[in-house]
Amino acid sequence: MSAAQIELSGIERVFHLGDSEVHALRNLNLSITAGEYVAVMGPSGSGKSTLLNLLGLLDRPNTGIYRLEGRDVTTLSPDEQAQVRSQRIGFVFQSFHLVPRLSAAENIALPMVLAGLAPAQREVRVQQALKDYGLEHRANHRPDELSGGQRQRVAIARATIMQPAMILADEPTGNLDRATGEEVIHLLEGLNTRGVTLIMVTHDSALGARAHRQLMMEDGALQHDQCHTTPLAAATTPCAAPT
Repeated sequence: MSAAQIELSGIERVFHLGDSEVHALRNLNLSITAGEYVAVMGPSGSGKSTLLNLLGLLDRPNTGIYRLEGRDVTTLSPDEQAQVRSQRIGFVFQSFHLVPRLSAAENIALPMVLAGLAPAQREVRVQQALKDYGLEHRANHRPDELSGGQRQRVAIARATIMQPAMILADEPTGNLDRATGEEVIHLLEGLNTRGVTLIMVTHDSALGARAHRQLMMEDGALQHDQCHTTPLAAATTPCAAPT
């Protein structure tokens, strides 16, 4: 898997609620080096999820430029952005966002179906993912027949099945007990050690401290950009210089 280089310049995101304006992101300038492990932290309403949605091309800024791997993706059409999402970005959510009527194997295969990959190729990749994430015995079970940890493992397998450059994780352990959450974080960190850029939104300071870099958001602005070296982070790419 290759990793994503991110450059945000002058990003503003404003929401209109009735007669009022909410500045969800304010003049955000940020560089994230390919292969970094970044925690995005801050109180509710600070802009964390808005930032993640923009990075994932699920939303567009009102002003500013977002370059992903050197390409200005803010100017792309919706179809072009969808193609970039499919090929370069994986998502892991707190609530899993699995399709209830599909089995674990079918949920994992879904991005490949949408991308038009051949059935034989999908089958090979799904079987390998089921093995990699310890889900072989749950392949034909629907989400309501899986534990929380198993559902999140399915979600991670689905997020990585297209071999993305970047994983965006929004409170990935929020609905899990501590032991299961640790297991999930180790899976995500394992992807990062293989070179995938990992950006995680979390309210958990202990979880955020595991990342090589912490971005502290407040009122839509980046208040602190802190790097540190831990035994885990030492193996990752050094922090990008704040901009």
